[in-house]
Amino acid sequence: MPRGDKSAYTSKQERKADHIAEGYKDKGVSAKEAERRAWATVNKDDGGGKKSGSGRGKSTGHPAAHTGGRKGGAASASRPAADRSAAAKKGWETRRRSGNG
Repeated sequence: MPRGDKSAYTSKQERKADHIAEGYKDKGVSAKEAERRAWATVNKDDGGGKKSGSGRGKSTGHPAAHTGGRKGGAASASRPAADRSAAAKKGWETRRRSGNG
């Protein structure tokens, strides 16, 4: 099978790659680079194409998506406590005024 051949991928993996590529295109990444990143993500998630042999229908999981939410807060944690407190107070006042608190 030549490099770049997508025949071993399931339709679910292809949909997944299309969806990921769309997200990158929306962020302004070129179409070619978006496709490359999308297939790299599918390969990382699923370990490559799934069509051959036994084991079809196994859950593909979403390992690449698991990092979301863990990395946040580092920038905030490095700021002084007084700055964080001031920002929190400012946010609370904004929410109180707009009725979202």
